[in-house]
Order: sequence, then C-alpha cells, then structure tokens
Amino acid sequence: MLNRHAKIIRLIEIVGEVSGRKKLQKMVYIGKHLEMDFDERYEFHMYGPYSEELTLRVDELCNMGLLDEQMESKGAIHMYRYSLNETGHDFLKFHEVDFGSGERAILRMNEENSRFLELVSTILYFNHLPYEEMKGKIFTFKSKQRYTEEEIQKGQAFIEELRALMKEDGGSLLMQ
Repeated sequence: MLNRHAKIIRLIEIVGEVSGRKKLQKMVYIGKHLEMDFDERYEFHMYGPYSEELTLRVDELCNMGLLDEQMESKGAIHMYRYSLNETGHDFLKFHEVDFGSGERAILRMNEENSRFLELVSTILYFNHLPYEEMKGKIFTFKSKQRYTEEEIQKGQAFIEELRALMKEDGGSLLMQ
C-alpha cells in the first residue's frame, strides 16, 4: 500500500518542489501515459484529467508528515507547494522507486506551468480521437482557457519530446 505513496514522494524528490495541486495532478497523469508506474485512476474534470485518489494520497502524505505543503494566498487564489522533508527522505530509504529514464521526463514536465500541462494532459486524454476531433474537444471543454491551435501543436510536440526522453536508456521503468 505505501509503495503507491512512495511513488508520489519520489516524484517530488526528483524535482525538489511542485508548485500547485493541479500541476502535480497533471504530472502524474502524463507520467502514467508515458508508462511510468503510477496507479491512480483519473476522470475528466473541470481542469482536465483529475484523480481523487491522488488528492487523497497527497493529503495522507502531508498528514503523515512525509511531505511539506505550503499555501500561498494571492487574493482569492490559493497556491500550494509540495516539497519533501527529512522524514520523507527517510521513508524513501525503505521503498525503492526507480523511474529510470522517466526521471528526465519528470524534470522536464516540472519546467512547464500548470496551464500548459493541463493542455498536454487533455491532449493525452483524447489521444484516441483523430486530430480534428481531439482539437474540437479541447476547444469545447477548455474554452475558458482559450487554447490556440498553435498551443495544441506545441503540446503534441512536448508529448513527443517526453516520449523521446523515456526511450533513452532503454526506457526501463522498474518499480519495486
């Protein structure tokens, strides 16, 4: 059971800090689509793919004292930052999590903002559809975000970049 928690802790350890709950949601979803060993189930939600399981798991990690959660208020908007503390580092000593070449993809995802990762995760959610239909879904379901076709193409190129990073070193993604 705690191995699922360890995967989230390891992701945060790799990047040092994740700024935003939405960003963490999208990073795990994209990682899962890149065949990283994440177990969370996702449904389509207001901000794209969302996992209630991941939300609960992160809350548990914070309550167990393995992750630090810091909230910043910017007017009516609350931003959460997640980082690993010493207790979390100690916990990982007993749970080996190896994302292999996925670590580079995780680092690369963390360089992007949550709005862009929301687009990328939505592209992946509708990846089974022909391009024009996928694009129509994004323009319909994400109309408030006002994504452009150029951004959708950038999102697709980003997915290919991440897949290329995953193929380096044979793409081995061992989870123990």
